[in-house]
Amino acid sequence: MKILQVLPALNSGGVERGTVDFARELVKRGHESVVVSSGGRMVKGLEAEGSRHIEMAVHRKSLRSFAVVRPMRRLLAELQPDIVHVRSRIPAWIVWLAWRKMPIKQRPRLVSTFHGLYSVSPYSAIMAKSEHMIAISHVVYDYIVENYHVPNEKITLIHRGVDDSIFTQGAPDANWLAELYGQYPKLAGKTIILMPGRLTRWKGQEAFLEMMVKVVSQRSNCHGVVVGGADPEKAHYVEELKQKAAALGLENDVTFVGHRSDIAQFYRLADIVCHMSNKPEPFGRTLTEALACGAKVVAFDRGGATESLGVCFPQGLVPPDNIERFAEKVLALSGQHLAITVQPEFLLGHQVAANLEVYQKLLNSPRA
Repeated sequence: MKILQVLPALNSGGVERGTVDFARELVKRGHESVVVSSGGRMVKGLEAEGSRHIEMAVHRKSLRSFAVVRPMRRLLAELQPDIVHVRSRIPAWIVWLAWRKMPIKQRPRLVSTFHGLYSVSPYSAIMAKSEHMIAISHVVYDYIVENYHVPNEKITLIHRGVDDSIFTQGAPDANWLAELYGQYPKLAGKTIILMPGRLTRWKGQEAFLEMMVKVVSQRSNCHGVVVGGADPEKAHYVEELKQKAAALGLENDVTFVGHRSDIAQFYRLADIVCHMSNKPEPFGRTLTEALACGAKVVAFDRGGATESLGVCFPQGLVPPDNIERFAEKVLALSGQHLAITVQPEFLLGHQVAANLEVYQKLLNSPRA
């Protein structure tokens, strides 16, 4: 099969990493993988793993995006993919407007993945106009049915899968660790409490800082590490977080390491990994990645976290937005050696196989 994935950009974030992981697995299985985006830091790795990348301005939330519709239609006619898989709303609009004007017999089959609990609006409804939809969690599945009245047979639940060939249990690499301690000497000899994720207000970094105040007041050997960068237009938020950390007296107890491509090593180093989003997440990729590396995870009991931790590590769930209970859970679990297993439905191999099954069934079905 020739599969074309379309998303706004390839800089950072769970959707982007998931796209790259999926593209790599498609190539491994002998399929042709093409990705269209506006570019980004992940393009080089994507191409090195055998996929083709085509740069196109499919990211702008403005009327200018409609100028990309005709070029997209020409691209679809030229590439003749079997499947077009859209992963975000603006790309979905561009692809759908291009796709619907093509002769029916020449159209690729159209699939969308709902990666989020989008605001319910005509703008978001584009994700439900594809021929088949993938929901990344039960929460998202229910959202699609309730808000867009899509028949159950047009939706498939497929959890986002962690790559268990990369996210594996064990100690962090010794050379990596020496380099990290050389760059951040405050981390050496400390119990690491990790907060991974893109730096944005709803991901919970501010709550993490407030929680760390409570943790270090009772256990001074704990050190918080915030891994993740901010989107360019939100760079000011990084400074806000650092100022908040200073105001809370955490200069020596929390370290910001920015965007990293070695997140698996951080998971292996961490004693506890935190997930503190202030609204329900549709899934929460960092949860299963951390668990696959053997780290204990503490998360607010809502959204996708409830689903994945409820199956794989239920003792890590705490009442939503209760920072006091969160700190208590971190302290209670810290230092414990617990057996952790990620269930098969949360692994990348299962996700890829399930996606391919969706594609094949769609290719074998009559065209509308």
